[in-house]
Amino acid sequence: MTRILLLLPTRTYRAEVFLAAAKRLGVDVVAASEIAGALEAGAPSSFDFGDPESAAALIAQKGPFAAVLGVDDASVQAAARISRMLGLRANPPEAVDASRNKKIMREKFLAGGVRVPRFADAAERCPVPFPCVVKATTLSASRGVIRADGANEYSAAVTRVRALLQREGEPEAPIIVEAFLPGPEVALDGLLAGGKLRALALFDKPETPDGPFFPETLFVTPSRLPPAVQEEIRAEAQRASGALGLREGPIHAEFRVTPDGPVILELAARTIGGRCSGALRFGADASLEELVLRNALGLDDALLPREDSASGVCMINPDRPGIVERVDGLAEALAVEGIAEAVFPTRGSRALEPLPEGGQYAGFLFAKADTPEAVETALKTARGKITVVLR
Repeated sequence: MTRILLLLPTRTYRAEVFLAAAKRLGVDVVAASEIAGALEAGAPSSFDFGDPESAAALIAQKGPFAAVLGVDDASVQAAARISRMLGLRANPPEAVDASRNKKIMREKFLAGGVRVPRFADAAERCPVPFPCVVKATTLSASRGVIRADGANEYSAAVTRVRALLQREGEPEAPIIVEAFLPGPEVALDGLLAGGKLRALALFDKPETPDGPFFPETLFVTPSRLPPAVQEEIRAEAQRASGALGLREGPIHAEFRVTPDGPVILELAARTIGGRCSGALRFGADASLEELVLRNALGLDDALLPREDSASGVCMINPDRPGIVERVDGLAEALAVEGIAEAVFPTRGSRALEPLPEGGQYAGFLFAKADTPEAVETALKTARGKITVVLR
């Protein structure tokens, strides 16, 4: 039986869906985490993701593996290095490293002719015009991202991001500042095979935030942008992937669609975050995670089409620190036409924290309908019926 090594960080939302996809494919999985047995879905093996060579004993005992996959930001670098050790088809570790550092990423984009916002290292005085956006270079999910409209806000933002990096054990990590771009934001998910990008879904973000923080709330697909603009986004994502040196596996790219055209903000060597992949289905009810596994195993039938219906997800962000005690109005939300599912994975367990320090959602609502407009309406209506009670 084909066997894969799946790297599941202890705080990931993705364990259950990846393991379910592997079971559906009939693939034998060895799941590993930083802490043995720390995941509800089960990860009996463990090693230090920051030291991929420490996986050697696990590989010798459990291998051989046809593929090694990291499921999110905390594990993709280790997966790339282990894949190189085993001679497996995968992204170069250097390319994945670049995708995990916003400063290096932007430098490579510029060198590859990819449009990016004007940016610079954060300094005592702001080196770009206001409004600007201060960003931690090593964090994701909008953590450590703050808009500043003047000198006092800029200084406060840099101080706040530096404190967050200190808390994360990265006190020397660079901070960048970039020009704030107007326009709606979109997200593209795709798969690379031999360097060629296949776009799987382009999500509109109908509630694109303009700061001071940047929580993600609604993702709706298919996009309502003009076809020519969508093709420009796909082509730019292809160029950006090549500029980083990424060649295999999933990507998730974020763009602002400015009056002058789409400008890339980020590109990660992973799928869309959180539980948001639940908004996507392909072929005969295959998940995005199943397509990722098929792609990693080189299966020809990885090119399953996305379902015909419009779909979307609403991420519910915590408004203050706390643990989810209960969710009121859930039955009413589920009764809204078009709502397919509600998931609150952290209920009663993990402590949540709002942005810009936090980065986890209280819950997710999923909808399907004939049109993107109907999906958006269903998600907004259902969200209005829910109250998340924290303690």
